[in-house]
Amino acid sequence: MSDHLDSAQLDAALATLPGWTLKGDAIERRVTLASFPDAVALLTRLAFEAEAADHHPDFVLEYRNLTLRYWTHTAKGVTQKDVEAARVASRLVGQYEVIEK
Repeated sequence: MSDHLDSAQLDAALATLPGWTLKGDAIERRVTLASFPDAVALLTRLAFEAEAADHHPDFVLEYRNLTLRYWTHTAKGVTQKDVEAARVASRLVGQYEVIEK
């Protein structure tokens, strides 16, 4: 089991992840894409990345709005693996036209 990050580590990680916030025991980012197909395409790419990393986030898709939520269930909080996954997600988000961050 991975240890969850303490508050100082989490603050430092979030400082390097624009658009990400702490929501409960998870880090979360919500984006609005230019179109529904873009949102679905991004979600699909994120799903393949998550499967390859064997680390599966919660996604919520509402039309063009996509919410990404990472936390490690076994650690009951955010781990370094979540931070790394958020970095990958941010890189992928950057490849799309984002209307709202």
